[in-house]
Amino acid sequence: MLSNATLMTPAKPSPQAVASLPNGNSLPQKATPPSPKSATTRPTPSPQNPIKSLWVGASWDDLPGFQDQTMSKLWDTLLTLCEQAHSAYVLFCQDLRPMSLASEDEQRIWLMGRLQPYRVQSLEGESVGLLTSYYEPTLNASLTPSETFKYPLYAPPASWPSMIKPGQPWYTRKDIETARQPILELKGRELAWLSDPLDVMIVHVQGSARLLVRQASGELQHFRLSFAASNEQPYQSMARWMLEQGLTKDASWGGLRASLKANPERAQEAFWSNPRYIFFSLSPLSNGSNMDSIGTPGMTNSIGPTGAWGVSLKPMSSVAIDPLSVPLGSALWLSSAALRPALNRLVLAQDTGGAITGAVRADLFAGSGEAAGDWANQIKHPLRLWVLWPR
Repeated sequence: MLSNATLMTPAKPSPQAVASLPNGNSLPQKATPPSPKSATTRPTPSPQNPIKSLWVGASWDDLPGFQDQTMSKLWDTLLTLCEQAHSAYVLFCQDLRPMSLASEDEQRIWLMGRLQPYRVQSLEGESVGLLTSYYEPTLNASLTPSETFKYPLYAPPASWPSMIKPGQPWYTRKDIETARQPILELKGRELAWLSDPLDVMIVHVQGSARLLVRQASGELQHFRLSFAASNEQPYQSMARWMLEQGLTKDASWGGLRASLKANPERAQEAFWSNPRYIFFSLSPLSNGSNMDSIGTPGMTNSIGPTGAWGVSLKPMSSVAIDPLSVPLGSALWLSSAALRPALNRLVLAQDTGGAITGAVRADLFAGSGEAAGDWANQIKHPLRLWVLWPR
């Protein structure tokens, strides 16, 4: 996903890297709820040993928009966080649900006493990074090839676990489509076929898709295509390559589609500019299940694909991050003032991506379908990020 995440799971920071203070003492797991004033001024050293980022203790007053958010909205996200809690949040989550019956003021004071904000910055001290967004495309497909649907999406080769060795990438995208050995390895591993090679690239970049398959009876069947593996080649942006080649001035998927149509002789070269290749799994969905949604006011939320943390992504609440900067399973406060209106919200680090690297970096899951895609494709804005870590 360059602006969108291809789903993968890099190595996570060790729990020790985020669960102890620099002096070796354990972080306190419980705190007596303080007054709002003391909760915003208490100095706290960072619990993280630097990997790709530094965490700098901050006050709750530093978080743009925090005081304006209703506790009911924050609480729903925190309950989602605790559905599969990071080990550091276990005690926090044990006490969260009983506090659901407290008043909003009591909940806010309790929350500020139990979590400590840390501003995320690079090792060089830069605290402004990049926010992008990704989504789950909805595409017409077929489970058998035809003259219309002739571009395949694959499951990993049958012998995949024994074929891949750490630090040894598999064949490039060009090799997979032209060389004899990978073609033989993938024979019979086709899951579905699409009608346009750019749609295949879009699915590879986004890392998942919802497929609409017309049955012989005329019934429309719904499937989810989920990330299963990658060839471990480095991700390269086809859009950037086309911009550098002067083939387009519009890096949106619509702009790339128009450019490829106008320059068909360069299309294959453009696709092969990205050596990374994604393999999938396929599962049926209940028909009509929120096929076009984005988690913004007035529109329907839907449960998204499973992210790297092993839980279903939720529109506008789940983000892909670099786990060498921010641990998977953690709560974050995200702020992007360049959006109108400004985007300030509690989000959960539940996914990763080949293009999502760096200290202050987040890729926000927008939802499924065309509306989500239109919104996600516009997002490339400055980002500030805070980790909300148990005291």
